[in-house]
Amino acid sequence: MNAFRAILAREITLSIATGGAGLSLTFFVLTIALLPLAVGSEPDMLRRLGPGFAWLAALLAQLLTLERLVQADLEDGSLDLLVGAALPLELGFVAKTLAHWLSVGLPLTVLSLFAALLDDLDGPGTLRLVLSLLIGLPGLSAIGGTISALTAGVRRGSLLVALLALPLAVPFLIFGSGAASGRGLGSFLFLGAISVFSLSISLLLGPSALRSQIE
Repeated sequence: MNAFRAILAREITLSIATGGAGLSLTFFVLTIALLPLAVGSEPDMLRRLGPGFAWLAALLAQLLTLERLVQADLEDGSLDLLVGAALPLELGFVAKTLAHWLSVGLPLTVLSLFAALLDDLDGPGTLRLVLSLLIGLPGLSAIGGTISALTAGVRRGSLLVALLALPLAVPFLIFGSGAASGRGLGSFLFLGAISVFSLSISLLLGPSALRSQIE
């Protein structure tokens, strides 16, 4: 477990030091701040559109950091060390995915309180928004980590990452915004099921994709 913690700490430190996490959070805040300028400051309109817009902003902000998630390790040789380490590659992939969520997804969830304040959401509305992001963003990090591993060897693969990630992110956006907007327990259940399924599939495909990059 010492190796797992070391990889986790390294990935979080790199995410912060390289500015990837800061870029995502800044993008989220600026995008949220533009909503009243786009639709007006009428409270009912903001309360109706705010949760879905916050989910869209969080989704795009999290996808911003995917391109370099594995590609940087491939370029500097760190991926060879990860694959050849005594730690099972599955745990190494989990550490990278968890670090991505801790450095980007979790801060976005906390910053959603700013979106709730700006959109004049009440207590239950704020709770729904935060809880939906807390459920959905881990699964989105897992899917993103897998796509990043698959495309790490492609030069300037940011467009490819976006083309692959955005369609897979649509179910998260549909059920996440539905849950945040108060459309019933079913949206939360579907969102949770999608997130768990994504985590499971990524645990199967992600390590294989990492291994294939050095073969």
